[in-house]
Order: sequence, then C-alpha cells, then structure tokens
Amino acid sequence: MALPATFGELKNSPWGDPARWRRSVKDEMRANLIAKLERGEKVFPGIVGYEDTVEPHLINAILSRHNLILLGRRGQAKSRILRSLTSLLDEVMPIVAGSEINDNPFAPISAYAQRVLDEQGDATPIAWRTRAERYIEKLATPDVTIADIIGDIDPIKAAKSGNLLSDETTMHFGLLPRANRAIFAINELPDLAGKIQVGLFNIMQEGDVQIKGFPVRLKLDVALVFSANPEDYTARGKIITPLKDRIGSEILTHYPQTVEEGVRITAQEAWTDRPSRAPIHIPKFIREIVETIAFVAREDQRIDRRSGVSQRLPISLLENVVSSAERRTLRHHETIIVPRISDIYASLPAITGKIELEYEGEQVGAERIARELIRTACGRVYDNYLALAETGRIVEWFNQGHSLKVSEADSSAAILEKMRAIRTLIEVAEMGGYAEGRTPAHLVSAAELILEGLHAQRKVSRSEERGYGKAAPADRRRGRRGDDEDDFSNWGGFGSLN
Repeated sequence: MALPATFGELKNSPWGDPARWRRSVKDEMRANLIAKLERGEKVFPGIVGYEDTVEPHLINAILSRHNLILLGRRGQAKSRILRSLTSLLDEVMPIVAGSEINDNPFAPISAYAQRVLDEQGDATPIAWRTRAERYIEKLATPDVTIADIIGDIDPIKAAKSGNLLSDETTMHFGLLPRANRAIFAINELPDLAGKIQVGLFNIMQEGDVQIKGFPVRLKLDVALVFSANPEDYTARGKIITPLKDRIGSEILTHYPQTVEEGVRITAQEAWTDRPSRAPIHIPKFIREIVETIAFVAREDQRIDRRSGVSQRLPISLLENVVSSAERRTLRHHETIIVPRISDIYASLPAITGKIELEYEGEQVGAERIARELIRTACGRVYDNYLALAETGRIVEWFNQGHSLKVSEADSSAAILEKMRAIRTLIEVAEMGGYAEGRTPAHLVSAAELILEGLHAQRKVSRSEERGYGKAAPADRRRGRRGDDEDDFSNWGGFGSLN
C-alpha cells in the first residue's frame, strides 16, 4: 500500500485512527509485544542464553511501560538487546515533513510543525520514519555536554530570524528531542555528568525538556533505555539517586551459564562461514576448548572479575583459530581447513587483548596466563572426550625419551607421518569418531587434543615451542606452581626454553 503523502490522505488512512496516533511509543511497544506473544513468536531473535533469565524480566518491563536499564559486565549483549527493541516498533511512522523532532501530525509539539499545519492544513506534506531511524544511541563519556543530549541556544539562528533567545525557533535540538516518538538509549549511564543526569531525571519526571533555563517546554514522548556496569552503578556512586529511582526496571544480564550456550553464541557471532579456497570444518572439541577458555578466565583470580571476560573473547579467538588453519591450508594446498590446538596457541593475541589483569596477573604476564588458560581448557575438554581412553602406550613412548614437535605451520600430512610413530596415538584419535573425519587434517586435530590433554594431566611435557616429551619428575612439577612450560632439562629437547 502506498503511504499517504499529505495530512489529508493520512487522516483517511489507518494511521488516522485516534486509537493509533494517540498511543505513546511505550504503548506502541507494548501493543506489538502483546501481538508477538499471542502469535508465539520469539520476541528477541538472536539473543541466546537469556530465555529463562533476562528475557522474562525484559518483557515484564515493556508490558509495564517502564524505562529500563540493563546491568552487566562487558560482552553480555546489552547493546544488542537494546537495539533489538526496535522490533517492537511499527514498521513506519508518519511525521510532519521537515520536523527535526518527529512531530506527530495529529499532535505537533514544535513551533515549526504547528506553523506548517496552520498554513497548509490537509496539504501538509508527510514524511515517514522506519524502525531503524527511531532508535537513537549515545555512548556516555565524561565530555558529553547538556547541549549534546538536550540542546542549546543557536545564536546564528537567533540573529538570522531576529527572534529572542527564548524563542523556540532559536534552539538547536540535541539527541534527546530528536528521539521524540522513538527509543533513546544511553550506554554506560554512570559516566554521564551529574547535571545531564538531572536533565534526564526531569524528562522522566515531567516528560519535557527546558533548554538553557528558558521557558520553552517540549512535551516529549520517548522510551528511555540504559546500560551500565554494576560496579559503576551500585558501588561508586556515579548515578544520582533521583534518576536511579525513576528507572522502572533494573535487569541483570550475565555471561553464558554453560559451555553449550557459549558455543551457540560464538557460532552465531563469529565470522567462520567465510569464502575460502577450501571447505571449513571446525571440530566440536575445538569449539568447546575455545569457549572453555573464556569460562576458565572468568574463574581465574589473576584476571579482574569486576571488568569481566567479554563474550567477544571466544568470538575473536575462534575467528583467529580458523584464520590460522586457513593460512596453513593455503600454504600447503590442502583440500580442507580443519583447526587444531596449535592454531589456538597461534591465536594468543585474541586472548591477551581481552583480559584485564590484577596485580598478581601483571607479575606473571598476559601471554603466559593465556597459555595456561588454553592448557586448562584443553584438559577439561579432554576429560569429557577421552578420560577413559587407553593412553598408557602413548605416555610410555615419550617416557622412553622420544619427542614430537608440532607447529601450526606444518602441513597435516607431515605431522600425521610423525604422529604415526607414536604407538596407538592415531588409533585413540579415531576412537568414537572424535576425529570427525579420516583426512590427515582431522586425524592430526584429534591427536593434538590427546597430546594436549596428557600435558594438562602432567603425563607428558611440552615446551613453549610446541614440543612434547617425557614428563618432568613429580617433585619438579610440584615446585613449578602450574606454570605452562614444563622442565625439559632432563632430556634432549629441541631448542632452548624461554
């Protein structure tokens, strides 16, 4: 159906129904939410892991027509949830053409829209705003001013028009008035200056704005939504109490509660379905190791828990892991891209850049901690897959003084040839279908899981250069306090250790 182009056409269309145009934006969101629930649709598609925790609270807040805030650490999909609220808006919304603040043609609030409607009547041109255009987002920073959010006097407009500074036509509208009849989101709310928070409080209390103290009032219709870190919001006193009191619902977000949930989120968000010279196959245990690294990091006392470990860590890590495998495949002209554990170690920058360390962690160093996180995660996943596997002959082979060096740059065929010398290693890798394929790339990937799992259990040693060998004596292992690199001084290794 063609959209009405004039006010006269609009009045004779479905948008002219008073029950429709008199709705506030919160009423509109509530009505569309009710329709979704009655149809049995998923309210927030693409949001994984919040179905039984965050989503019910969010639905209750919208049904209650609340302004709301999402409290959670970084990487908990707060911004994504806020942006998804646009799905609860009508597909299009009519405004007076040329209006800076989305004036409702049936109830204009700006001097401009009122003048145009008085002068042109039913011939007043109508413009349309889409859902995406009705979402305004601002990241709060200490340098944000009241003029940015609410507005200011524009001396140039005043000089050109000859009007007084108190006249509305001399005003430059900020982001909030421009979000009239829309959703206005502020990320990291506590970082806003106190006087701006007072301005927001006035809007939530009175529903209007004043600019520079002049008696110009605009009765705005805005759904205000916020996000914040709980540490800033509750402990540091960076938010004024009256504003906090006016926010109807405080909704706590969280990280994935299970590895399986995390794997689903990472699989959805990571750029792994990419155009490539060869097909990409990511073994299930590689996905689980990548996700478990984030879980282990969130438990580590040396990593700042107040800052949190973002879900972007496993997402970026998995992308890097696939890229490492892709680079190897291109170099050796292999027919399939299969990531392996050495690719995870080759992707340390995706981990070190995502963790903030406590003092103890700073003494150890981000890279060393990242290696320990990988080793621990490999041990956990190994226990899930191969805890009952017979690996005694593999350990015996290393105890006899043999060694094996594995690099992410080596071809799968070359590594597989070396691994076949280790008694039962490939046979164990094929047990239960853990290799998920019979190509050299699949077999090497599964075999590396076994070697790394044995290293995590301290049954074999591994150097920083990815060399596996005989385990260090028990007394030395106890003295190393869980360091990632094992002692190779008791056997003829391959290169010095750092």
